Amino acid sequence: MSVEPAITVTSLSLMSDSVNTHKGRNGRILVPSLLSFLVAVCVFVVFVLPAEYGRDPTGLGKLMGIDGISAYSVGVLSLEEESIKKDEIIFTLEPFESIEYKYRLAAGQSMIFSWDADEQVIFDFHSEEEGTDPEDAVSFEVGKGSTRRGTYVAPFDGIHGWFWENRGAEVVEVRLLTTGFYPESITYSPSGKYKRIF
Repeated sequence: MSVEPAITVTSLSLMSDSVNTHKGRNGRILVPSLLSFLVAVCVFVVFVLPAEYGRDPTGLGKLMGIDGISAYSVGVLSLEEESIKKDEIIFTLEPFESIEYKYRLAAGQSMIFSWDADEQVIFDFHSEEEGTDPEDAVSFEVGKGSTRRGTYVAPFDGIHGWFWENRGAEVVEVRLLTTGFYPESITYSPSGKYKRIF
């Protein structure tokens, strides 16, 4: 009869160890799970809401330039009443001189472009939505190079184009060729702003 209580105590002790081990495992899983959930919520609030839904509760989306980037939608077919335009122009940039050249395009209008420079230049292809502050321009490509070719479809009504700057010690020529349905171009240079009607 004295053997039975010893077995009972031993089995209760084993059961208690098993429960403590199970609780320890749950604790080790719970903390990383909660951290992962908090990181996911932060990513959603800081990145997804501003970029996908145009909502920026923290203000960081605007600071990073991602607020509303997927909100622009254009159709796959755009019919035009005007004839297609072609523009060829050369800009001569002295050392540390810059120029900005943009086209007026409506939402959905496209433009095929090609530009080449004698040497590498700093460039920024960006757009200013009609009726907004120029400081709120949207940049689509910023970098340093000597050539770019591509197609651009305007996500909104406004002016769309390039900023080039010569950071070298030699004079650089930038040659631009575009084809599209633009009514005018606008040049911003050290000598002022002027428009060309096509």
